[in-house]
Amino acid sequence: MMIVKVPGIHAFGKTQGCRQSDNAVISELRKIRSNEKGKLIDVNLLNIEETHVNNENLEEQDNLIYNSSKEKFKTQDKVLFLGGDHSISYSTGRAFLEVNNKKEKESCLIVFDAHADCDDTMKEPSHEEWLRALIERGFPAENILLVGVREMSQNEVKFLSEKGIKRISINQIEENIQEMADVITEFAHGKELYVSLDIDVVDPAFALSTNHPVAGGLTSRQMIYLVQRIALMKNLRGFDIVEIDSEKDKDGRTVGLGARIVAELL
Repeated sequence: MMIVKVPGIHAFGKTQGCRQSDNAVISELRKIRSNEKGKLIDVNLLNIEETHVNNENLEEQDNLIYNSSKEKFKTQDKVLFLGGDHSISYSTGRAFLEVNNKKEKESCLIVFDAHADCDDTMKEPSHEEWLRALIERGFPAENILLVGVREMSQNEVKFLSEKGIKRISINQIEENIQEMADVITEFAHGKELYVSLDIDVVDPAFALSTNHPVAGGLTSRQMIYLVQRIALMKNLRGFDIVEIDSEKDKDGRTVGLGARIVAELL
């Protein structure tokens, strides 16, 4: 798996602390000796690159992330992107879709997020409407699954209903997490899979250092279990972890969870 640091942000100044979270997660990963499967971890042996972006020029930032991601999807079996805020997923998602379309392969997107991120779109989509923009650019809505969403605007509720986008709630996971992991696996069966993980899907008790925490989320244990199940999927091609605000993370808990998630994907 290639790891790509992508410190892209576009949230009207609200996510400045996400710019260095990629480095913070890698630094924390150095403290982890093995993942839960017993795989030893040596960061010095990992394939890590960085996409250098200019946060002041949004069009340039989008194009750079898009073009760089497209090359990675062409040459790598599996790519992990470390954000950055959720706006980067618009660029990486477009690249993923285009590469698969040219290969005549079907794309699938699973999003872990407390929010739907489907507000009305702007020219350069922010972290609040990146998913809607991606759908409007052609990503098949029937191949998108939202997990953990618990805060939506009226416009978002209407948009998700019109597009028929499927969802798994926190309650469903709480009632039977193994069954929901099976549902996720089955949903992505036979397709090229990209997973986007906004850390705010996790309850603030376990991941407070994010920009829009919402009570009632996944526990860190539930999140790690679901990631472990996804990591077993042979069709997993892309994964991103976004919205960790390392500047707010005084106790290291949120960055530490991000590093644990990375470890379970290796």
